[in-house]
Amino acid sequence: MEIKRKKFQGVLNILSFNRHFYVIGLSTLAIIIFSLLYIECSNIILYSVIGSFVYGLLMPLIISAYVYDYSGYYNLNWLKACDIDTQAKNIININAGFDETSFLIKNKFPKAELQVFDFYSKKKHTEPAIVRARKVSLTYPYTRQISTKHIPLEDDTTDIVFLLSTAHEIRNNTEKILFLKECHRICKPTGKVIMVEHLRDLPNFFAFSIGFTHFFSKKTWKTVYKKAGFSSFKNIKFTPFMSIIINKP
Repeated sequence: MEIKRKKFQGVLNILSFNRHFYVIGLSTLAIIIFSLLYIECSNIILYSVIGSFVYGLLMPLIISAYVYDYSGYYNLNWLKACDIDTQAKNIININAGFDETSFLIKNKFPKAELQVFDFYSKKKHTEPAIVRARKVSLTYPYTRQISTKHIPLEDDTTDIVFLLSTAHEIRNNTEKILFLKECHRICKPTGKVIMVEHLRDLPNFFAFSIGFTHFFSKKTWKTVYKKAGFSSFKNIKFTPFMSIIINKP
């Protein structure tokens, strides 16, 4: 099945899924501007406040347009940097309730058996953005619901595990380790876990300001992968704002 993305679909998704933040942000900005005008503050303060809010609201959209609409993220050509076996037979793609990649992966590996798992939990993942995303997400055939504590596959059976803009939804580090131990268990000795994530670093701070705290640092990921039993950790910057993290059992 060929999936064609709409123009600016990445930005439109972010606006749609996170519209509550923009409503709150614009409303707060209007109240602050009115208050500052009422107390007759200096133009420097007024313009500084307006500039800060406009930056905080627009910069995430600009960066998201770059990452998701113009960087080639969804054509999967960045997989060339991962040194993977193009003849991989058993591939797993795991999402957190919003799946934009499974059909793309299947097109990239037409001869492979692709299994898709979703660890979304109504009790744990209560953010409005995830709830809205699930309503419009395409569901890959036979996608199975799982918990982060168990992946229903035999040991040493998987060539590639994909975690694409997904794993950061596991907020607790202990839960991350348990989940990654499962990924380690199902990987063949020659297998790989390929994760794509924004990191909690300086470029993403400039891009998302306080919103960069929704992501995790390279140090955090390196620590949890090591505790999960992985023997290697490789970080490749796909863009200044997005990292490809490759781990081997």
